[in-house]
Amino acid sequence: MKNSSFIVAVVLFAISASYGQKNIPNDVKSAFAKKYPTVTKVKWEKENDDYEVGFKVNKIDNSILLDAKGNILETEVAIDKATLSKEILDYVSKKYAGKKIKGAAKINSTKDGVIYEVETDGKDVLFSENGKFIRESKN
Repeated sequence: MKNSSFIVAVVLFAISASYGQKNIPNDVKSAFAKKYPTVTKVKWEKENDDYEVGFKVNKIDNSILLDAKGNILETEVAIDKATLSKEILDYVSKKYAGKKIKGAAKINSTKDGVIYEVETDGKDVLFSENGKFIRESKN
């Protein structure tokens, strides 16, 4: 009985996940496929009026934010926290003393340029390219 309940749950999850991915406009899917033709395992999410696609390239987490016309608004690539600048590491160690950095990413945004994101203490903390604090938000 437990196995059949588990199987039903897995099937329902797969159906709901694929349903969400079918609601992505063709222009958005096409723009992504043109930029990354070899990537096959993707996870789409609607983010306000835009679409975010998560995927891996060479085992590294990536995501892209596209508008409804398929224009790339932002790219995000996971980076090793050891590559963060001294200014960012110093800020995080002082502001979030005793908290670990759970992840870091380099973001290229059409709006903000290059920024760095640090995930710590349940927050996403953003920094400019030269290591200056921008803002934090709950993740």
